[in-house]
Amino acid sequence: MELKRVVVTGMGALTPIGLDIPAYWEGLKSGKSGANPITKFDASKFKTQFACELKHFDPLQYLDRKEAQRMDSFCHYAIAAADQAIKDSELNLEKVNLDRVGVIVGSGIGGIHTFFQEVQGFLKGDGTPRFNPFFIPKMIIDLAPGHISMRYGFRGPNYSAVSACATSSNNIIDAFNLIRLGKADVMVTGGSEAAVTPTGIGGFNAMKALSERNEDYLTASRPYDKERDGFVLGEGAGILVLEELEHALNRGAKIHAEVAGCGMSADAYHMTAPDPEGKGVKLVMRNALEDAGMSIEDIDYINTHGTSTPLGDIAEAKAIVEVFGEQAKKISISSTKSMTGHLLGAAGAVELIACILAIQQSVVPPTINHKNKDEECPDLDYTFNVAKPRIIRAALSNTFGFGGHNTSIIVKKFE
Repeated sequence: MELKRVVVTGMGALTPIGLDIPAYWEGLKSGKSGANPITKFDASKFKTQFACELKHFDPLQYLDRKEAQRMDSFCHYAIAAADQAIKDSELNLEKVNLDRVGVIVGSGIGGIHTFFQEVQGFLKGDGTPRFNPFFIPKMIIDLAPGHISMRYGFRGPNYSAVSACATSSNNIIDAFNLIRLGKADVMVTGGSEAAVTPTGIGGFNAMKALSERNEDYLTASRPYDKERDGFVLGEGAGILVLEELEHALNRGAKIHAEVAGCGMSADAYHMTAPDPEGKGVKLVMRNALEDAGMSIEDIDYINTHGTSTPLGDIAEAKAIVEVFGEQAKKISISSTKSMTGHLLGAAGAVELIACILAIQQSVVPPTINHKNKDEECPDLDYTFNVAKPRIIRAALSNTFGFGGHNTSIIVKKFE
């Protein structure tokens, strides 16, 4: 069968450097750090005492108080970003076939704060089981797409894919495939995360995954820098509206970009560490290029996974060199996690949005906080510290997750 073309007609983002698309882009372009001392709980006894929190977000701008109390923060974020994206898409809900509009939105961890609160409350009690009747619905990941579908009446495919930090990319890939196979006309898709909690920080600290630069938190996320010491935890959401091309053209929709193709693979190596030879990472980028019917010369920008971990940054950079060869030096590369922190299950969506904005604005967002060259990182154009102008025809977004899950998505200028 002939696959249908898929375009992006709506975008919404809640990030530590901006609570909507214009603010997010301004933060990216200016090289803004989203890091701050943790305000959500007393982190004074933790090894890491900072994170990239959302600033000044009020769920009551999107939900009434009763609704908000029945949801975990990750659902608040998902709904807010979905509202932005749907408004941006200018979908007329009275004219669109709601049976063919679906929602696939995920989270790497989901309601971790809700779980912590409920268990903590039980342990402080006398052993009598007193749990909030919304405990389970607040906690489980699939309630994010569930709430979005109920809010708008979308009756198409509705679920969550979960693959740790590759989650939102996997959700976008599933949505993309459903549309190009003719199973839906429109899909609302992406990811959300709200893991800046005692359990989130404590758990990643125990793994030695987080930076511990408490006195220098603004520059702690420093991908490809010799002195990097781990990622900075972030929170937020990214949501895109994907649409079948003819459906979008027939309603006169503005088109942000076209989704050209995608790849998926597994490292099949270790729970948390990357394959040092980058086998899965090389495979996933090649799969994406093949799926898009594109050559290595077609890619102008790569938004890397680039978490600022000692092993991961090197493995990904070397894989890029092996896949793109000499062409790799002609490609602009950056890690926007240097600004937003690592949004875990929301990372892929907010970074794909960064790729689309880079294409639209002809600007490569920077990798900030670079001071010391790491000789182990291949000599590539990492766009260190300052954004630069460049015509971008197509961009590739890499996202990898614990468990060895790898995803690559290619977006291109719509023609």
